[in-house]
Amino acid sequence: MDDQTLSILISGCMANKRKAQEELYLIFYPGMYRLCMRYLRSDDLVPEALNTGFLKVFTKITSYHEAKGNLKGWISAIMIRSCIDLQRSELRFQHYEDITEANNTPHLSPDALDRLYAADLLAYVRALPPASQMVFNLYEVDGFDHGEIATILGISASTSRWHLTSAKQQLRQLINQKN
Repeated sequence: MDDQTLSILISGCMANKRKAQEELYLIFYPGMYRLCMRYLRSDDLVPEALNTGFLKVFTKITSYHEAKGNLKGWISAIMIRSCIDLQRSELRFQHYEDITEANNTPHLSPDALDRLYAADLLAYVRALPPASQMVFNLYEVDGFDHGEIATILGISASTSRWHLTSAKQQLRQLINQKN
């Protein structure tokens, strides 16, 4: 989709035109669905987060400025926050003391990753405790640092580091058990 067409769609959404909203939804739905699948433990929660996220997109579209970044990034940020809010309403985050990387982390055999498919990886990530899953996705997949994660989730940076370490350890164990 070219920039001019996208600008027309954005203008239509800002004018609250249903056809423009529908077109924008159809364009971004597949990618945002996959994003929500990564963040939420249950397939049942994905449509709720997705619909809430798109509702926020359409109600806040007037605050979007093309000069500040691309539309996909802006929508992704809204979807991530919708997933986090939904997950928070389902479960509470626990605070843990700061820990260092454990020296006795399980070894992951080099050929184990070769035998995994994307669906398997998603299932392993979704098997993590909710807070660890969130931190893992924010840090490893979306590239946030621990300070940003702490702000987004309302936890300390050390708690974020703990959840990431825990997630990696648990993923190694899950992958080694299944392979």
